[in-house]
Amino acid sequence: MSVVLCALFSLLLYAQDPWLITANQPLSGDYYGITSANGQIGLLSSREPLRVDKLVVGGLYDLYAPGRVNNYFPNINPLEIVLNIDGTDVQSGSISGYRQQMNLRNAAFTGVFDYGGKLHAQYTTVALRHMPFGFMTDVTLTALAECDLTVTNRHQVPDNLPEPQVFFSRIKNKANSFVEHYPSYYLLTTTAKSPAGRHNLAASTAFLFPDSPAEGTPFKITHDAKESPYAMTFSRHMATGDTLHFCIVGNLIASDIVPDTRNEAERLTVYALLEGYDRLWQRHNKAWENLWQADILIEGDPQAQQDIHAMLYHLYAFFREGNAFSCSPMGLSGQGYNGHTFWDGETWMFPPLLLMQPALAAQMLQYRFDRLPQARNKAQMHGYRGALYPWESADSGQEETAPGNMYPALEHHVTADVAIACWQYYCLTRDKEWLRTIGYPIIRETADFWVSRAEPNGDLLNLIGADEWNTNPYGGKQVNNNAYTIAAARTNLLAAARAAKVLKEQANPAWQQTADKLHYRYLPDGIIAEHDTYHGEVTKQADVVLLAYPLHELTDKHKIEQTLAYYIPTVPEKKTPAMSKSIYATLYARLGQTDKAIFWWRDSYLPNLNPPFRVLAEFNGGTNPYFLTGAGGTLQALLFGFAGLDITDKGLKQAYKPTLPTEWTSLTIRRKGQKDIKITK
Repeated sequence: MSVVLCALFSLLLYAQDPWLITANQPLSGDYYGITSANGQIGLLSSREPLRVDKLVVGGLYDLYAPGRVNNYFPNINPLEIVLNIDGTDVQSGSISGYRQQMNLRNAAFTGVFDYGGKLHAQYTTVALRHMPFGFMTDVTLTALAECDLTVTNRHQVPDNLPEPQVFFSRIKNKANSFVEHYPSYYLLTTTAKSPAGRHNLAASTAFLFPDSPAEGTPFKITHDAKESPYAMTFSRHMATGDTLHFCIVGNLIASDIVPDTRNEAERLTVYALLEGYDRLWQRHNKAWENLWQADILIEGDPQAQQDIHAMLYHLYAFFREGNAFSCSPMGLSGQGYNGHTFWDGETWMFPPLLLMQPALAAQMLQYRFDRLPQARNKAQMHGYRGALYPWESADSGQEETAPGNMYPALEHHVTADVAIACWQYYCLTRDKEWLRTIGYPIIRETADFWVSRAEPNGDLLNLIGADEWNTNPYGGKQVNNNAYTIAAARTNLLAAARAAKVLKEQANPAWQQTADKLHYRYLPDGIIAEHDTYHGEVTKQADVVLLAYPLHELTDKHKIEQTLAYYIPTVPEKKTPAMSKSIYATLYARLGQTDKAIFWWRDSYLPNLNPPFRVLAEFNGGTNPYFLTGAGGTLQALLFGFAGLDITDKGLKQAYKPTLPTEWTSLTIRRKGQKDIKITK
């Protein structure tokens, strides 16, 4: 392991720009795309020029693929541009000088290439931050030699979408009928149903020409309804040195947002056209500039700075202001984990988002509050009181785990994880009104669940813990008295009592009584056992060590060190999720063991990076990035480990002595509207 990390560490000497991640040969080797996202839609890059590999819409689900549950599904992809030069389509195999680049500062993905000595092309694709369902590809073409050019915008419609239809229309922008010359625009709109017919979908695009009068259409836009129904085209003769600047602007929306999807997609696209090129970019860039007022700055290690910017970028890009939704482990980068929300949100993504962007973090908890009735119903169906949150959640708030999977029946710690995040939000923001109306109802009802879930003697029976490989002597997954679940439940119960005190409400005495009865089993050397029948078996990921962080249940430094030394060797080097290693880094930093903290911090993400954009996979060798859960863990190790910060009942404190990697000269945590936290050697 150390040899691998040393080799990876040597890459620090060849760091790229802290904001720009460049792929100099995107057509060679493995290619894992990077996502331009705005918190609602994600555009996954393609190695092919002038196209997007996938378009993902957050919160949009239907029955798709095996499992009989609501999943993300392949959507209409309206962002393919085809160039034809002198009768030949430009293909990736015939271009040269091809380079791609992602600008983390404003989510802009750019490609540059030359074609056959005839054309130089540059394009930038972006999910517009200020328009939740909007996107744009900005293209500049320069003729290197005289040629005839044809440009086609094509919509790709996956086979799984039934009842596709296409519409082509002209919009005239004129004040009255006496005007002879006026701008006009052409819209290509594709509609379809989601795989099982639950939603109507509509994607609409238009050409925008920034250099033409009023940004209208200076060329004849054509649509061949028989030969190429899902495409629109224009042509131009290019003399040597001529430049053509055009954009594809559009929107994709579904009936979970508005019932009249076709008309709304077209209205939004017309709105983007009338806003115009400059204003679209200005508003988009301003929104990202506002987000980056919260930043983490590293001096002395440009590659680490770039990697941290990439993690923050994806955290910001996969959440959105005013969008009361949470996030799947893979965010808006694809269909990984079916787009479902797990404990990953509250335990791994939430703490760094809370510290850096409290308004975005609040949306995660609003999502859980809005689905509190369904959590009550789930508890009742299982014979308990209070609220029991589903293991996998989608838009409805019902359980969305495939029925052949064991986890939803017994992995109940997610319920406590939600409540703990609510208490953390109050502790950092001190917003009593939020606590009264949003946080406390969740904390109170989840605490009531644990009261009814615990046995009279304090046992918690039939559990699957944070370590999902835990096994009983009979080979099954369910165990008794899983350590992490006990600690999370106790934290939930005590938070309920504290929240009641803050709000001057009457606390349920059973909360404290149940918390006092919960108990662990101990191994012979005094280390907490992962569960009642644990005897040193292999574990998938951190479980008992989570009692020290983030739960503060285990506080004795010697015991923490012993626990780490015992459980780390039980986790395999490969195929284990990235988050475990970030917990080791956090705890070793708090123990003052800098070398171990640095080792595990680097190991939490460096082996998991995939080319060419250093996108983070779930584990070493993983192929399904971007794994936002792992990024959240690595950011926590930096904030709550290296920086020594902690979220306590009295707010944010620098509770531990900071420590920095050797090559770092300073670490600055910049929070919008707050004083910078700066740590130097």
